[in-house]
Amino acid sequence: MAKKFIEIEDVPKGYENRVKQNLSFKTGNFVWRCRFTTALDPSTINSDNLYVESETGAKMAAKFKYDDENMEIELEPLEPYAQDTDYYLHITTKVKSRGGQSLREPVQVKFRL
Repeated sequence: MAKKFIEIEDVPKGYENRVKQNLSFKTGNFVWRCRFTTALDPSTINSDNLYVESETGAKMAAKFKYDDENMEIELEPLEPYAQDTDYYLHITTKVKSRGGQSLREPVQVKFRL
């Protein structure tokens, strides 16, 4: 099976070098890991503030894990992604640090499996 890579587009200016993924596609259950530079307020990590939506605008059901030590959120879909379909990872400005700071801009990453 040939390797497939996620195409990343529409990343806000300044984030181009921070959002990187490559994927050897074996199942449709790719897990996103989003690393931050500061500890987050766990109460702001939820499906309203961080989510994946399909090209039709439907939100994908997902579960979240937050690793406080590595300041990393893991977003795992509860349903497989479809191949040859565009998806968007959204991180809104409602995801906040422990000190109450929001992201300066929302992050949207377009990817295709």
